[in-house]
Amino acid sequence: MKLYEFQGKRLFAKYQIPVPKGELAENIEQALHIASYSKTPFVVKAQVLTGGRGKAGGVKLVRSREEASNILSSIFGMDIKGYKVNKVLIEEGLEIEREIYLSFLMNRNSEKITLITSGEGGMEIETVAKENPEAILKIDIDPLVGIKSYHYTNVFEHLKIYDKDLKNQFKAILNNMYRMVTELYLNLVEINPLVITKSNKIIALDSKVIVDDNGVGFIKDFDSFKNYDDLTPEEITAKANGLSFVKLDGNIGCIVNGAGLAMATMDMIKYFGGDPANFLDVGGSSNPEKVINAVKIIKRDENVKVILFNIFGGITRCDDIASGIKEALKVLDIKLPLIIRLTGTNEKEGVQILNDLGLETTTSMQDAVKKAVSLIGE
Repeated sequence: MKLYEFQGKRLFAKYQIPVPKGELAENIEQALHIASYSKTPFVVKAQVLTGGRGKAGGVKLVRSREEASNILSSIFGMDIKGYKVNKVLIEEGLEIEREIYLSFLMNRNSEKITLITSGEGGMEIETVAKENPEAILKIDIDPLVGIKSYHYTNVFEHLKIYDKDLKNQFKAILNNMYRMVTELYLNLVEINPLVITKSNKIIALDSKVIVDDNGVGFIKDFDSFKNYDDLTPEEITAKANGLSFVKLDGNIGCIVNGAGLAMATMDMIKYFGGDPANFLDVGGSSNPEKVINAVKIIKRDENVKVILFNIFGGITRCDDIASGIKEALKVLDIKLPLIIRLTGTNEKEGVQILNDLGLETTTSMQDAVKKAVSLIGE
């Protein structure tokens, strides 16, 4: 889950990472009121869950209160890469001496936490990596050991930071960002730019924070940070009902129990020449209601031509899945063909429920996938 800049900065403040003074405005009237007493110059920053705000005109410096109205009116409601601006962050202006890029990310390939920094802050790190890769320093930190003194030394040498006071400030920020990643289960925490002001203060001018969905509970008072603005209506419904769902571009709707089996199902669909329409995991419990909600989500996709159930019963019992299918047929207008693979816990009971409805089942995953793909070609 992505956090807005203002939400990320609230977390920064909790972790004693310096941020500019600022206030959030959620409508034009509120923004004008804040502007009326804000010391100029100040910065208006569109709050959207995407990058490229500056290039799109979503970040503006306001030098006088007279120009505030026009600038605020131009930013509210604008579209930035498909995201509509409904709120802005109004922050104090700073006299900037230098801009730096700094991030920590959870690197699952190396099973370490990767620190990335560059003296070319304020630019997209992908652009820097392409045009000037030597400007980027990457350090893999073993989470069993943590940040060591030589890590600081490498960062300071790379960024050419020699002032003792700046080193102390930077060291504190490094430590606190690392704590954020490890304590809050973050996939990424990024500051771009981290600025050094003319008064020799280091301040996080921006924030980008991505929370692992499995770790949201580690954030205290998470409800104040929770937002699903970056999700589709189907993904929001799935989250509300305890389902794991990812929309894809195919036409075979998949309802599977277990993430590994779901991935294998999609691979087999592709192997036999089909295209999965989604990843949807109903596993984790025996709850027929999950099946009904899963079918509701699948039916919203007009591209779906067939629904494939691939159930290997364990904790998720086959008879509960079958009962869910039975109830779904009662309450939903399902005109799509259903292909059902059912095997495992309470398999006989589940098969009997479905046979009584006139539905065929198979215990073979391969046969079920082949059948689903063949129906698309008919």
